[in-house]
Amino acid sequence: MSFATFIPPEANDGIGVAFTDRWGGVSLPPYDTFDLGRHEEDQSVFTSNIEILRRLVGCHVVAVCSQVHGSHVEEVDSSFCLETPPVADGLVTRNELVALTIRVADCVPVLLADPTARVIGAAHAGRVGLLGGVIQATVAAMRASGACEIRAWMGPHICVGCYEVSPEMAHDAWEALPATQGISKTGTTAIDLGAGTQAILDHEGVSSTRCDRCTSCQLEFFSHRSDRGKTGRQAGVIWLSAC
Repeated sequence: MSFATFIPPEANDGIGVAFTDRWGGVSLPPYDTFDLGRHEEDQSVFTSNIEILRRLVGCHVVAVCSQVHGSHVEEVDSSFCLETPPVADGLVTRNELVALTIRVADCVPVLLADPTARVIGAAHAGRVGLLGGVIQATVAAMRASGACEIRAWMGPHICVGCYEVSPEMAHDAWEALPATQGISKTGTTAIDLGAGTQAILDHEGVSSTRCDRCTSCQLEFFSHRSDRGKTGRQAGVIWLSAC
């Protein structure tokens, strides 16, 4: 399979970082082929694709969460069970057996790490979660686990040009987080998730690297908007190398 981004731990201070695309798995249309979302149609496909991902990153456990566009953060370890994931939009761990995984289809997957303290985190930053404080909550949970110097990677997400919203929704977001202000490709009101995420990370004192490929513009990604709701999920994945 291919990755939109793959940074092996040995090239990144012991922190592995990956953002998947939609290819290289076993899902059937319209979820072809590396769909990491949960669908009632066939749970075995989901677990098969998670197993492919687990082998690719070389961890014992791929931890996901049941995402609800909130700001709750869970700490996980190697006892994680794929059948009963926590209801959360942020994950934190110090366990080198665990790869943290956030699944998206236009939202921003945010991966975070303190390589020295060996604490990692992952956050699901869509419009609601971004404005609701999920990134701040994840950073706070990491700091409570000993992280001091945190860096972040922002994965592929819908670009401001494609994220047209109603004037009412836009102005609510702009008022809460001015950095989200934007105009779509057609000149209408839009939300800039990438700039909003960047602004929060900067405010939290977290240095960041951006992968700003648009999930709506580019066919190698799943997109809730361009696929009109019936779509799969790609993921951001972060893990610690073994000492």
